[in-house]
Amino acid sequence: MLALTVGELKATFSVVLDRVQAGETVQILYGRAKKPVAQIEPIKERVPAKRPLGLLKGKAIMNVPDNFKFKTAEEFLGLE
Repeated sequence: MLALTVGELKATFSVVLDRVQAGETVQILYGRAKKPVAQIEPIKERVPAKRPLGLLKGKAIMNVPDNFKFKTAEEFLGLE
């Protein structure tokens, strides 16, 4: 893992971002003691969890009256 002081990071920021895009993690050091205070790492792609079908089955009821008529898409969108 690459470790840089704040000054080194400022001077080579574009190069650091290229390395991060390549998958490397960079640690940021601060102060005279060069204490690690942060790190820059690539964003990991989040894969959404699959939702089971029928999750709400039996938990909701919807009643549609017999005289209900669907509007045309134009009416529904307010284009008429």
